[in-house]
Amino acid sequence: MRDETITVVGLGRIGAPMLACFAACGYHVIGLDLDEGRLDLIREGRAPVPEPELEDLLRSNRHRITIARDYDAAVRDSGLTFIAVPTPSRSDGAYSLDHVLAACARIGDALRRTSDFHVVVVTSTVLPQDLDTTILPVLEDRSGRRCGRDFGLCYNPEFVAIGKVIRGMVHPDFVLIGESDPRSGDVLERAHRKVAGDRVPVVRTNFVNAELAKIAVNAFVTAKISYANMLGEICERIPGCDVDVVTSAIGLDGRIGSKYLLGGLGYGGPCFPRDNVAFSVMARRRGVEATLADATDAVNRRQVERILERARSLVRPGARVGVLGLAYTPNTDVVEESQGLLLAGAMAEAGFRVMVYDPLGLANARMVLGRTVEYASSAGECIDRSHLVLISTPWEEFKRLEPRRFAHNPRRVVFDCWRILPAEDVGRVADYVTIGKATEPRSVRSAD
Repeated sequence: MRDETITVVGLGRIGAPMLACFAACGYHVIGLDLDEGRLDLIREGRAPVPEPELEDLLRSNRHRITIARDYDAAVRDSGLTFIAVPTPSRSDGAYSLDHVLAACARIGDALRRTSDFHVVVVTSTVLPQDLDTTILPVLEDRSGRRCGRDFGLCYNPEFVAIGKVIRGMVHPDFVLIGESDPRSGDVLERAHRKVAGDRVPVVRTNFVNAELAKIAVNAFVTAKISYANMLGEICERIPGCDVDVVTSAIGLDGRIGSKYLLGGLGYGGPCFPRDNVAFSVMARRRGVEATLADATDAVNRRQVERILERARSLVRPGARVGVLGLAYTPNTDVVEESQGLLLAGAMAEAGFRVMVYDPLGLANARMVLGRTVEYASSAGECIDRSHLVLISTPWEEFKRLEPRRFAHNPRRVVFDCWRILPAEDVGRVADYVTIGKATEPRSVRSAD
């Protein structure tokens, strides 16, 4: 029974989908979290965070899910424990391990009271050498046992996007395992193959290679996003240039690929911005100038000011601006480092009268923006009350907006940052503007 039971510590945006995926594949899963509200929701078969498919999986597999508060029983009754707690950024850009170490202390205490071999899996993002120098010693000290002989330790980060977490776990490009010993790696690989299938590539290595590979992937992806955004800005200054044509062409080159090569707004969310900064911090600590990572971050930080400059060229300060999209990506309520949120704040500060709308992110946005903006109850209200409508998150709801919805006299400006609307149709009823294409100069709209 122990081999068919998994414990997940931390039931947030990664841990809750992980628990649901393992349960859906036949494991009995024990969930631990400090947040009683999350525990109650999962116990009822409800999702503690917005995530497609999550609630369906939790509801249909409730009989395989146990909510617990007792680490001793959870560790005793399971063969694997995943730690999926936050590692927030510190003031120096590195990650705080406080939550991970607190979980390890409790797990170590539980290991002291059992003689069974147990595998501890750190899923939370950490920096190279964190497992060897900080996490492993806590587990050995609290358990009184030797890693690799009496218990196992693995680093196993997820490569998923919020809003697509379950799809990413079930259909990953690869699984990365940093292992203390082959036995522990075998146990963890078997668990992943039950979720992702026998054909998924699995990379097994030591801790430091896995730790570096995780943040290196995110640093590389952010560099690709910033490169595409630079191309978009160049295209805006060359008549006839279209960033979609350019990126589609170069994405066909096998050395480059098309993923994340779009040309739109900058990257945001809880991972990309901080992981790129942490990568740079990690490199500098070792005497390496992370010039590319620093340039990537600089390009990304410039995007909000760049869009604000273009807005100023389209409508005068005092005009009503509607921002559609505050979540950093569709299908989530996460607004952390969101380009839409940052743009709304910057536009309000610049003297525009800003109204915002998002299908899921309004409550979280309100905690950041406060009374500096107005909040619409629907996309339609936001459009109706705006001279300029800026689409900052490519929600499906916004893609389905009828072009006639933007009609107004005098013509309003539609700034489609992701080119999700039919340009020709919208252009018949409004002044359609986008990123990555050269546009004819327009006269600046007044605020009346």
